[in-house]
Parts: sequence; C-alpha cells; structure tokens
Amino acid sequence: MSEVLPLLDELLFRSVDGVSVVSVEVTDTAVVVEARTTAKRVPCPGCGCWSGRRHGSYLRFPRDLPAAGKPVVVSLRVRRFVCAQETCRRRTFAEQVPGLTRRFGRQTERLRSELVAVALALAGRVGARMTDIFEAPVSRNTLLRLVASLPDPVAATPRVLGVDEYAQRKGRIYGTVLVDV
Repeated sequence: MSEVLPLLDELLFRSVDGVSVVSVEVTDTAVVVEARTTAKRVPCPGCGCWSGRRHGSYLRFPRDLPAAGKPVVVSLRVRRFVCAQETCRRRTFAEQVPGLTRRFGRQTERLRSELVAVALALAGRVGARMTDIFEAPVSRNTLLRLVASLPDPVAATPRVLGVDEYAQRKGRIYGTVLVDV
C-alpha cells in the first residue's frame, strides 16, 4: 500500500501542493479519501506573519468530483495555528489549502468549478437535474448562488451610445434606456 499512496497523491491532488493521501476507502455508496496537510509553517491571514506553532486540528469533509459513479468525500485534517505576532487581532487561525478548499466551503474547488460550468450552461431546475445525473446533487438555489458569486465580466467602454425615453403610464412613470450601438 505504501507504494500506491504516492500514485494516489498524483492522481487525486496533482494541482494541489501540501496535501498527502493517508488512505482511500471504497464502500458501496461512496469513496472516502483521508488526507492531511503537510506544510510546516503557514501565513496568518490577519497579519501575514508565518507561524509554525500548532493550536489543534479538526476534520473537514468537502465533497469532490465523483469517481466511477460514486460520490467522493475527502476527509481532510486541517490544523489550527497560533499567530506569532502579539499585535495581531487573530490569536488562532485555520490553515487553508489553496486549490482544494476555501473558507466555509463544503466542496472542493474542482467540484465547484464543474458546478459553475453547469450553472452557467443550464441554471436552475435543469442544472439541478443534470448534477443528479453525474452524482453531485445540488439544489437549483445553490447553482444560482454560484452564478451570482462570480465576478462581473469587464465591460468595454461603448463608442456610440443610443438614448431613448419612454413612458409606462402617461404623466406618471417615465424611464430612460441607454443602448450600446
């Protein structure tokens, strides 16, 4: 098994540094990947000071892309550290694994990017039905929330602008429309 674990690291977390696979358990209903972080020191998100003094640890269970028709759950051991700066407002902080998780996230970045792609293509109820098919079920509201959380695209400055005024109700409600011609 010891010679298989490096191959699993490369297969499951090839784009993520600082994570190693401890074990993989396949059951009838799911695949559970037990992983842990390997960084010795991490920066404090409050002040940026590097800390290696551990405060404790806890488990996170983000969902990942399904494998062989079964949902994958990553059992990730995340450590808490004590900030070395006495002037920092954060006394303790949890390490984040960039490329794998985000704060308060219940999904890995890979699964989140796939869900965003489905949400942009299909949105709402149809997107929720599609995620059921590839074994990553989420609600339609989750898909819409993912679309709303995306940054706005950069809009080019228009060269020609058309202006039109209209009345919804004569003498009461007026509006102006600006059109990029």
